Order: sequence, then C-alpha cells, then structure tokens
Amino acid sequence: MSQKDSNILDLLKGNLVKGDKDFELTDEECIGFYFSAMWCPPCRGFTPKLVSFYNKVKCQGEKFEIIFMSGDFDEETFHEYYAEMPWAALKFDLSSIKDTISEKFNIIGIPNLVIVDKAGNLITTNGRGAVLKQFGETVSLTWT
Repeated sequence: MSQKDSNILDLLKGNLVKGDKDFELTDEECIGFYFSAMWCPPCRGFTPKLVSFYNKVKCQGEKFEIIFMSGDFDEETFHEYYAEMPWAALKFDLSSIKDTISEKFNIIGIPNLVIVDKAGNLITTNGRGAVLKQFGETVSLTWT
C-alpha cells in the first residue's frame, strides 16, 4: 500500500513527537492537523489563539490532539516555533508524510487547521474558522 492509499493516521505511527519525546495517538476522538510555519505572519497571529483553544478544551477533558505540520525551511526554525506549541508534531524530517496529508486535504495556504475523527475521516477543512469563531468564548469541539 502506498502512502497515498493508506489511512492518514497510520502514516503518523512512530513519526510524532510531543515536546522532546516520541508520541503516539491513543484515544483521541478528533485530531487537528495544523499546517503552519514561523515565517508566516498570519500563522504567528493564529498560533497563540490556537494554543488558548487547545489548552481550554484539554482542561475540559476533551479527547483532542493537534499535530503540527511544519512548513518551516530548516529544523532549527521548526524547533524554535514548535517550542510555542503544547501539542504533538510530525517530526521535521518527514516532509513526504506532510506532503501526502496536505495533498489529501488540498491544503493550498497556511495557516490551516484540518480536523479529522479518530478513524481519520474528514470533519472539516475550516478548523481555523471554527476556532476563531469561538475565541474568547466558552470553547467546545464544535466544528461548524
């Protein structure tokens, strides 16, 4: 089975970190793929809002994880930007997996937040809009 044909969540096995430790998805009900890069001003503006959202839903006990899909040009910049994020990340040197997932969801620009369910089925390609709509309010995992 090619990368393109496999379940997108299967591509992540053994390929994630959280902080400086290896990480595996376990019992998440939904997963966000956060396509972003340090060099992108709109990304730099959205990331703190997403951190706030993420922290609130995690404190509420929601089974939710975000995976940073870096568009940074070098590993040093990736690590500097990722240090601002409390969630998981695809290891920097795995751009082919990022490209496969990006292609699957027709990612054209960044920042972009795609939400899938625990089976990898698409919930929304407008997670960013849903987060911004709820920003500053009581948050929930409502993606419409």
